[in-house]
Amino acid sequence: MKILFMGTPDIAAKCLNTLIEKKMNVVGAVSQPDKPKGRGHKLAPTDVKIAASEANIPVFQPERIKSGELLPILEELKPDIIAVVAYGKILPKYVLDYPKYGCVNMHASLLPKLRGAAPVQWAVINGDSETGVTTMLMDEGLDTGDILLSQKLEIGEYETAEELFSRIADTGGKLLAETILDIENITPKKQAQEGATYAPMLTKEMGHINWLQSTDKISKFICGMNSWPLAYSLYKGEVVKIIRAQKGEAEKGENGQILGFEKGKGIKVKTSDGSIYIKELQFAGSKRMSADDYLRGHSIEIGTILN
Repeated sequence: MKILFMGTPDIAAKCLNTLIEKKMNVVGAVSQPDKPKGRGHKLAPTDVKIAASEANIPVFQPERIKSGELLPILEELKPDIIAVVAYGKILPKYVLDYPKYGCVNMHASLLPKLRGAAPVQWAVINGDSETGVTTMLMDEGLDTGDILLSQKLEIGEYETAEELFSRIADTGGKLLAETILDIENITPKKQAQEGATYAPMLTKEMGHINWLQSTDKISKFICGMNSWPLAYSLYKGEVVKIIRAQKGEAEKGENGQILGFEKGKGIKVKTSDGSIYIKELQFAGSKRMSADDYLRGHSIEIGTILN
């Protein structure tokens, strides 16, 4: 079976590598165009482009696909199935209808829950105890296609979105391979509309911590924002990114107030119903470091309110 792979970021590259490791017949990879990166704004290849190139798989990076730019590639490769993981653009009907077995998407949630761009982060932010991966036959809607296979994953109490991404990429790649290999024997199931939720794309501004919330909510928020855009607060008007934290006990004080510091635990901050220990942080112009390391060379004023 000839497979055309479509994807862009790291999670997609890991799924592509799983197909390659399983000796599946990937005849081409379609990825987003290279984009400027870093201080020099040099064009950087996508993760999928790198993975495909290393495996000597032809890479295609059309600027637009709605206008038919992908059609010559489809005609050249004649794929039996298209595997899609985080490509980053809605596929038009001519692409969806082209392959014999359709377009199979690996989505990082248990559909119909958390359709959309950031299901991994929102599963953590929402405090879900479990999430998973789903393979589905793509249609013209946003993650609304018929379900093929799914697999659950538990979410750890302090597991970050970045850590969960890694597990989902591994599980999702295997499930995608299993789906493709058994595509003729799987009976697609319509998605239930009941229970459908959405996971919108994150922005930098969304990382601002609301200290009026509960300890549990703030803890999960910090985990879900790691590794991007990272949760942050303002210390005397200066942005401080909070990378890791741990739940503390109930304390008196104002919400967001720095209550103290405990070696090995971190900087204690008041929440609406308890406290949070900031274990790892980053000030502007400084590197990430543990609270212990930061306080060896800097001071934090107890009683200051984080905004």
